[in-house]
Amino acid sequence: GDDLIINGQKMWITNAFQADWMCLLANTSEGHPHRNKSLVCLPMDTPGIHLAKKIDKMGMRCSDTAVVFFDDVRVPAKNIIGDEGMGFTYQMIQFQEERLAASAVCLTSMLNIINQTIDYVRERKAFGAPLLNNQYIHFRLAELLTEVELLRALVYRATDKYVAGEDVTQLASMCKLKCRASEQGGE
Repeated sequence: GDDLIINGQKMWITNAFQADWMCLLANTSEGHPHRNKSLVCLPMDTPGIHLAKKIDKMGMRCSDTAVVFFDDVRVPAKNIIGDEGMGFTYQMIQFQEERLAASAVCLTSMLNIINQTIDYVRERKAFGAPLLNNQYIHFRLAELLTEVELLRALVYRATDKYVAGEDVTQLASMCKLKCRASEQGGE
């Protein structure tokens, strides 16, 4: 018919308890996994949608996160966003925006941490002198600041290309990789 019947569950759904609508990536046909999914605009008060309890998470506590269950949820096929079967592609494009935004935010955190480290090693003394006087510490701080500026240049380049309508999948992924490495203490 003209309706989609949705069953299953989605994990880690941001703002699930606050949302009036959900943009759901769902299988709408058989076939290749990258070509059988569609984005569906789904009212959260549709019968058959059940929210599990809020997930207690460590970060981003300003927004709730939950598991959403779908039990024979009926939604009109006209609620498909764009072309049927293109949902995976649309979602991957949207991830590039998220990766660029997260990378831009990451830059400020990186600089704050480096500046706090500089303040600390300026005050902390070993063998009667500030740690900042140590040549190796200067080298490492310069190396870290260089990494931040390299990431900044990459974010700017990727953003310029994105605004120009170019595919930035590789550049945005590189930005994400660099931010993720910095979070884990690597380079």
